[in-house]
Amino acid sequence: MRRIGNMVRYLTLTAAKGATQSDWLGHSGSICSVFTLSEEPTVPQLDNVSILKKSNIYFDGKCVSHTVLAPDGTRKTVGVIFPSSLTFNTGAPEIMELVAGRCRIRRAGESGWTTYEGGQSFSVPGNSSFDIETLQTLDYVCHFG
Repeated sequence: MRRIGNMVRYLTLTAAKGATQSDWLGHSGSICSVFTLSEEPTVPQLDNVSILKKSNIYFDGKCVSHTVLAPDGTRKTVGVIFPSSLTFNTGAPEIMELVAGRCRIRRAGESGWTTYEGGQSFSVPGNSSFDIETLQTLDYVCHFG
C-alpha cells in the first residue's frame, strides 16, 4: 500500500474533475495546515488544525483519508472515495459532508437507496453501518460525534 505524502497536491488533484487515484498516490513531502476549522459542515476549508501525516487507507485504496485534529479535540477525517461499492461500520455517530462527487447510500436497516452529491451531507448513527456506491469520485469530510 502507498500513502499520500503531500496534502496540498492531494486536495488540488481530487478537487479537479477527472483526477484519478494514480494522480496522487505515491507522492512524498510534508503536510501543512491548510484548513480552517468551523462547526458549519459546508465551509471551504479548515484552519488552525493539525493533520496526522499517516494516511488512513481502506478497501485496497478505494477510500483514503487523513485525520484532522482541532484545538478543542474534535476529530474529523478529510478524504476521497473512488468509484466503488463499499460497506462502512461506524463506532461514533458520523456526518458525512460531501465536498464533490456523487454517491448513493443505504443505512443499516433501510431497504432503499438515497442519492447525495457535493454540497450535501448525510448522517449515520453510531454502532451502525452503511452501504455506499460511489458514482463519481467523492471528496468528503467526516465529522465524528
